[in-house]
Amino acid sequence: MNTALKDAMERAGVRPHQLARKVGVEHKTVTRWLTNPDRAPREGTRDDVGRVLGVDPVTLWPKSVQSRVKTGHDREIVAAYPFRSAAPTSLWAALIDGASRSLVFAGYTNYFLWQQHPRLGARLAAKAKHGARVRFLVGDPESEVTTKREEVEGVPLTVSTRIKITLDALSKMEPCEGMDARFSDQHIALSVFQFDDQMLVTPHIASLLGDESPMLHLRRLEDDGLYDRFASHVAALWESGRPVEL
Repeated sequence: MNTALKDAMERAGVRPHQLARKVGVEHKTVTRWLTNPDRAPREGTRDDVGRVLGVDPVTLWPKSVQSRVKTGHDREIVAAYPFRSAAPTSLWAALIDGASRSLVFAGYTNYFLWQQHPRLGARLAAKAKHGARVRFLVGDPESEVTTKREEVEGVPLTVSTRIKITLDALSKMEPCEGMDARFSDQHIALSVFQFDDQMLVTPHIASLLGDESPMLHLRRLEDDGLYDRFASHVAALWESGRPVEL
């Protein structure tokens, strides 16, 4: 089952026969896309499906899109965005909802997640109850690193306030095994979000906020590639992190 396509269609309220009509294919063709994740339409049709559903077609058929052009190390780069805010919210939703084994939110504040994704806490708790490991690596609102960053940004909604919003949201989630959070001060300039074998990475530029910094969408395709390098970075920070009492 192509769960990413199924979920995208459900979110958009589009049934198989409606999608077929909108992109100019037969109903049974859409059924084949849904039942076989390795079956993908040609490039033009993929783009049409993405427009109809309001998602990046890369999230629906990542293997097909990647295999058509790239053979080097950069084939792990699914997409690049000049600003994190340029990536559609539907991309984040598809990655969050599609992950079943491991989700890691290693943003310094993770504030934007709670603003853009309704019932995120309940969705993550449900995943943890079904065996997924959900981790949050956040900055310490009382640390010197946080204070210095607030001086650099100079915005009313301070870094420590944004962190506390995340901590408050996490505290309201139903406690369950598989859900964990830790403090770290060492990812102030690099946010990494992992969803099974896919990842979103944002290197923060100078005084810019996360939404204003560029972002890469990665998919793991090789050992010690881009995905693994960033994953190792987050794993090391997690090991040295300080527990957050949820």
